[in-house]
Amino acid sequence: MKERVPGFRPGLAILQVGDRDDSNIYISMKLKAAAEIGINANHIKLPNTATEAEVLRCITVLNEDPAVHGFIVQLPLDTDKPISTEKVTNAVTPEKDVDGLTSINAGKLSRGDLGDCFIPCTPKGCMELIRQTGIQIAGKKAVVIGRSKIVGAPMHDLLLWSHATVTTCHTKTAALAEEVSKADILVVAAGKPEMVKGEWIKPGAVVIDCGINYIPDSTKPSGKTVVGDVAYNAAKERASYITPVPGGVGPMTVAMLMQSTVESAQRFLEQFQPGKWSIQYNQLHLRTPVPSDIEVSRSCIPKHIGHLAREVGLLSEEVELYGQTKAKVLLSTLKRLKDQPDGKYVVVTGITPTPLGEGKSTTTIGLAQALGAHLNLNVFACVRQPSQGPTFGIKGGAAGGGYSQVIPMEEFNLHLTGDIHAITAANNLVAAAIDARMFHEQTQSDQALYTRLVPLINGVRKFSDIQIRRLQKLGIEKTDPGTLTDEERKKFVRLDIDPATITWQRVMDTNDRFLRKITIGQSPTEKGFTRTAQFDITVASEIMAVLALTDGLADMRRRLGKMVVASSKKGEPVTTDDLGVTGALAVLMKDAVKPNLMQTLEGTPVFVHAGPFANIAHGNSSVLADKIALKLVGQEGFVVTEAGFGADIGMEKFFNIKCRYSGLRPHVVVLVATVRALKMHGGGPTVTAGVPLPKEYIEENLQLLALGCSNLGKQIQNARTFGTPVVVAVNAFKSDTEAELQLVIQLAKEAGAYDAVKCTHWAEGGKGAVALARAVQRASQEPSNFKFLYNVELPVVEKIRIIAQQIYGAEDIELSPEAEQKVVVYTKQGFGNLPICMAKTHLSLSHDPEKKGVPTGFILPIRDIRASVGAGFLYPLVGTMSTMPGLPTRPCFYDIDLDPVSEQVNGLF
Repeated sequence: MKERVPGFRPGLAILQVGDRDDSNIYISMKLKAAAEIGINANHIKLPNTATEAEVLRCITVLNEDPAVHGFIVQLPLDTDKPISTEKVTNAVTPEKDVDGLTSINAGKLSRGDLGDCFIPCTPKGCMELIRQTGIQIAGKKAVVIGRSKIVGAPMHDLLLWSHATVTTCHTKTAALAEEVSKADILVVAAGKPEMVKGEWIKPGAVVIDCGINYIPDSTKPSGKTVVGDVAYNAAKERASYITPVPGGVGPMTVAMLMQSTVESAQRFLEQFQPGKWSIQYNQLHLRTPVPSDIEVSRSCIPKHIGHLAREVGLLSEEVELYGQTKAKVLLSTLKRLKDQPDGKYVVVTGITPTPLGEGKSTTTIGLAQALGAHLNLNVFACVRQPSQGPTFGIKGGAAGGGYSQVIPMEEFNLHLTGDIHAITAANNLVAAAIDARMFHEQTQSDQALYTRLVPLINGVRKFSDIQIRRLQKLGIEKTDPGTLTDEERKKFVRLDIDPATITWQRVMDTNDRFLRKITIGQSPTEKGFTRTAQFDITVASEIMAVLALTDGLADMRRRLGKMVVASSKKGEPVTTDDLGVTGALAVLMKDAVKPNLMQTLEGTPVFVHAGPFANIAHGNSSVLADKIALKLVGQEGFVVTEAGFGADIGMEKFFNIKCRYSGLRPHVVVLVATVRALKMHGGGPTVTAGVPLPKEYIEENLQLLALGCSNLGKQIQNARTFGTPVVVAVNAFKSDTEAELQLVIQLAKEAGAYDAVKCTHWAEGGKGAVALARAVQRASQEPSNFKFLYNVELPVVEKIRIIAQQIYGAEDIELSPEAEQKVVVYTKQGFGNLPICMAKTHLSLSHDPEKKGVPTGFILPIRDIRASVGAGFLYPLVGTMSTMPGLPTRPCFYDIDLDPVSEQVNGLF
C-alpha cells in the first residue's frame, strides 16, 4: 500500500459511548495493537448522556471520513439514554464494518458470500485458531454453544460454509452434555463460568473457549479470577487442542480486527484514484428527431441528490436536502477544503446574440457532460438561477436544451429553493423601511422619534448594535442613550432623506411593464406624502448582485449594510445600515447564500446560484458556487461557468467585476457562435422570437456569413484583451451546412482563437461536445497572462470610456447632465474607485439594438449612473435600458399548465 500511495496508513476508528471499565480495557488493547503495526487508530468517546441522534451523527461523520477504513462501535453502549444498539450498529457503512455486525454483512455471511463481507472478529479468530491445529474441518461434527450475533450465529455460519456439520446449542438445549460429546470441534460462547465439564469433551476434540467470566478467588488481590465457559483443567486432559482463558481467543480477536482493517484499506486503495471522484454517469438514449426539452428531461431519472453529493465528496453534514433532486450546500465546505488546490476555471460566453439566444447555457451543460461523462474528469457546471420573468415571458426556461440540460427542468426554472423570493422579500423590506422612515421623520418631533427608536424596556433605554454603528458613523462616541445632547439626538434620529435621490426600488420576479412608473403613498393614512417610484425585476436588485459577489455570510452581511439607498439633503449617502435593517436582511438571506446543487441529464453536478441579468446587472452566477466547485473538482478538474449574453456584456463584467472580487483567474474562455447569429450580423433580415426564420437563415449563404463573422472576430479580440486563451464553440443547427460551419471555424482561428470546433451537444449530449472538451483541456494548459481592462483608481468617466472604446468600439462617450452630476456626487461620497457595470442592450455592441455586426464611429450615450455600493460597482445606464421587462403579445405562459392527476408541469421549455 505504501508503495502505491506514499505515506498511506490504514485508519481505524473506535466509537465508545460511556466509560465502562471493561470497554476501556478492550479498547486500550486494540489501540496498542494498531500502533504496533502502523494503523492510525482514533478513539472517539461520547459521554453516557449522548442521545441516539448524537451517536448516529458521529457515525455519519466517520462513515464519510476517507481516512477511516475500519470502524467499530464498542459494545455494550454505556448510556443513560434509550439507544437502539441495532440501529447504531446498522448505521455503520458495511464497507467499513470491520466488526461484521451490520445486517448487510451478517446477511452475506449467512448465505455464504464470504469474499464480499466482513466477518465478526471473534468468530474469524476462532476459525484461524482451528485452522492452525491442522484439522480438516470439512466433514467434521461441530458444536457451537451460544447463538449471539457477535459470536455464536456467525460461528455457526463460518463452520457450515467450511463444510462442517454444525449443531448450535444454548443454555436451554436438552442433553447438552450428549451433544458436546459428539463434537470434533467445539466452540463455546455462552457466558457461563465453566458450564462445559471436562468429561463432556470428546477425546481428541478441538476446543475453542470464547468465554470471559469472573469468579470469586480469595487468593487473588482483587478477590476474583478469570475463567472461561469450559472447565479448563479437566478439559485439557481430553482435548487435542484447547484455548486458555485469558490469552487465547482475546488476542486473536484483536489480531483479526487489525487484519480486517488492513483488508478494508486495501479495498479502498483498489478503487482509489487520487483526485478522481467515484461517480456513476447516466447513459443517454438519444432519439432523432430530438424531442421537446421537457420530454427529454423526463426521459432521464435523476440520481438522488444526496447520492450525487456523496459522489463529489460532500459530507452529509454539508448538505441540506430539498426533496430528492435539489439541495443546498453549506459554506462550511469551503473551510474544510481550504487547503485543496483549485481546479481549472472556464467561462462560457458568446458573440452578440439574436433575441433567440445562441445556446450558451446548452453549451455550458454539454461541455460539462463531455468533460465528466466522456473524458472522466471531475467537473462542475455553475449556472445562474433563471428569473420567472423570462420563464413566463418571451424566453422560456434556461436549463439548457435538447440533451444538454439541468434536470428536473421544472424545479430548475420555477421556485428552486426560494432564493429569488428571499431577495424579493429583503429588497422590499428596504423599500418599505425607506418610505416609513421618511413618513415618521416628517410627522414626529426629534424627541418623539428618539423615544420610539430607543424605547424603554424594563425601565431601561439601550442602543442596539446597529444603532451603535450609526452613532460611530456620526462621530458620536457614546453608548448611554441618556447622555446624548439635543443636537446629537437630532443627528441620530433624522436621516433627512432627499426623495429625489432615492435609487432603491421595489421589485417583483414578474415582467410587468405597467410598474415601470407608479405613484405610492396615495392612501389617506399616508397624509399626502406621495412620491413617484417604480418596480424593477427582482434579478436587477442590488441584493441579487450582493448574493452573487459575496464570499461568505459575514461578507454578505457587511455588503448588505453598505448598500446606498439615497442621499440626505446635505448630500451624504444613506445606507441600509442607517435604516437599521442590515441584520434583518442577513436573516432573510441566510439560506439563500448557500449554493443549490442539481445535476445534468448525464449525472454531472451543477451549482445553480444567483441570477443577475447581464444587461442590467453583472450577469454571472455566484462567487461562492465557483469557489466551492473549484475545491471539489481538485487540481485536474474543471469548473465551467457561464457569463450572460455576449462577451461585451457578461464576459467583460465577469473579468472586471467578478474576478476582481473573487480573486479567481480563468484558464479558458469558450466563445459560443452560431451560423444564424453571424448571418444576422452580416446583414440578414431581423430575427424575431415567435416568428419563423427568413430563408436567408435556412439556406446556405457563405457571403452573408463571412460578413457577419466580423462580430465573432471582435468578440474574440475582446476576450483576448484579458490575456486568456479563447476556444470558439460553433453551436450547430440542423439547417447549417458543413461549408458554413467550416467557414466559421476557419475565420475564428484566423481571428486569433486558440481553437474552434463544431458542437452537436444539443442533439447528442456530452458526446457532441467531446471535441470542444478536448480543445478546452488543451487550452487550459497554455500559460495565462490574465489582466484587468482598467485600474479602478482611474476617474469614473475614464473607466467608462475605456470599456466603451476598447470593448464596444465606440468613438467616445457622452454623459447627460444627470450622469455628470452623479459622477460628481459619487466621487465626493467616496465611491469613485468602484468597478463599472454597464447597463446596455445585449443585442448590439453599441447602445442601439438595431446596429449589428461591428458598429464604429458611434458616441455611447450615458443617461444616468447609479451606485451599487454593497455589491461593489457603479452602473451607468446606456441608452433606454429598462430594469423592468414587459410581457410580449403572446407570453410563454399560454403554453404552461399543470396536469391535476400526475401533477406534471406541461409546456415549460
